[in-house]
Amino acid sequence: MGKTFNVGNRESSLLSKIESSKERERHRSIHAVRENVDMFSNKVSMKLVEDGLVETVSKNSVQDQITKCIGILCKAEDFDIDFQIAPFRTIVQNPNIVSLYLTAFVVEKLINHKDVIEIYGSDEDIYYCIHKITVQFLEG
Repeated sequence: MGKTFNVGNRESSLLSKIESSKERERHRSIHAVRENVDMFSNKVSMKLVEDGLVETVSKNSVQDQITKCIGILCKAEDFDIDFQIAPFRTIVQNPNIVSLYLTAFVVEKLINHKDVIEIYGSDEDIYYCIHKITVQFLEG
């Protein structure tokens, strides 16, 4: 006979705290990026080009595209964000929403931009490159 599992008050309280902390971190990351879009997009585009992950004719056009992407991220509903990042959720164990959203953008949309020659590296390489900048940006 199978054992029934009833979620008690303590377990549901703990699950609720975990979920709220994830939501809080998500909104904190998006808000921090929203406050300094130009500086963040400049650093991300520069890092992608310097690391050789994005080959482009114009770094400024890549920066403009990333700025537009961040603008869309800041205005998007949670469902739209989750839909965009769905194929990339398993890249890392506990992903940052901004890094993951930008990774999805680079891999799926930026590759088709007229000024982008080629995107190199794996999805993980692109994520970690963007995530380094995101972490520095959120800490500083």
